[in-house]
Amino acid sequence: MGKLIEYETGTAFPGVIGRTLSESSPAWPKPLRAKEGSPNVIFLVLDDVGYGQMSAVGGLVNTPNIDRLAQNGLRYTNMHTTALCSPTRSCILTGRNHHSNGVAAIMETATGFPGYDCRMPFENGMLSEMLLQYGYNTFCIGKWHLSPAEESTPAGPFHRWPTWRGFERYYGFLGGETNQWFPDLTYDNHSVSQPKTVEEGYHLDEDLADHAIQFVLDAQVNAPDKPFFMYYAPGCAHAPHQVSKKWIDKYKGKFDMGWDKYREIVFQRQKELGIFSADAKISPRDPDVPAWDSLSNDQKRLYAHFMEVFAGFLEHCDYQFGRVLETLEQIGELENTLIMVISDNGASSEGGVSGAFNEMSSFNYRWEKFE
Repeated sequence: MGKLIEYETGTAFPGVIGRTLSESSPAWPKPLRAKEGSPNVIFLVLDDVGYGQMSAVGGLVNTPNIDRLAQNGLRYTNMHTTALCSPTRSCILTGRNHHSNGVAAIMETATGFPGYDCRMPFENGMLSEMLLQYGYNTFCIGKWHLSPAEESTPAGPFHRWPTWRGFERYYGFLGGETNQWFPDLTYDNHSVSQPKTVEEGYHLDEDLADHAIQFVLDAQVNAPDKPFFMYYAPGCAHAPHQVSKKWIDKYKGKFDMGWDKYREIVFQRQKELGIFSADAKISPRDPDVPAWDSLSNDQKRLYAHFMEVFAGFLEHCDYQFGRVLETLEQIGELENTLIMVISDNGASSEGGVSGAFNEMSSFNYRWEKFE
């Protein structure tokens, strides 16, 4: 057999078409191939996680897998997000200003004005679309929240879903949040049921990690030299904060010192990490947040428990993402993978300080009162 001849689609056929097969030589359209040595790319986009919460940046929530990445990489101390979910995510995937993307607000609060209609222009290409054209496999895992609410049903239209925006595979939820025990799941372009029950140990973060691992291994077995881009966006730590008791109990009593002392401790830890200079001064406390010492004992216990649940939820998410990293290490791809960890904005305030029956009330500043 002769040497394989390839040519770019749209150019002249370089083979020979003779009178007989023996007088002819074939040539094949050149397939998309990434440049040799192209790294895998993973974006871990956390949800509603403040800068001072993960241990990787001085926080008191243990995130050993993210810590490992930080210790072997870079910690960014000067960054920008839009302080809102969908806008930040549109910026991450396009590299464009959120108003240019038409996503100046979350999908559910779209208005009929330029920059706010939440219909991302298709000419604003996503990184997934670009890398797909350069020979990458492209996977989207978890939260999307970049399709208008009325287009996020099984009836479609589907052209603003992940699989129409450059992602070859998708597993996750299309909206801004979902129940971690009973999620609203989409697999590629159709709704599916969760693979097991809560009684059997189901949790969404574990399910997302399972599918991320499966996507990577499927590609590795069939095209081991092909790099991948994975947009990994868990629901953590957006409301609802749901995780098993064993993860919550790991933090029992850890936040009893209160939020004022927490700020001081984390600020000092960040100085020790070099995030802030040794002579930096802590920012003034928020006057809208009551001093911890002014609270009743019942309030202190309630709010400390809120943080225990949040922390357990976040550490559990870190653990599940660690399973993805472990898989990459096992197949020899971890050192060839560029990983970016970011949160779409700071910790959320849904429900106010004391919680709420309807978290949407917080967007209208209508705080619910409890007896």
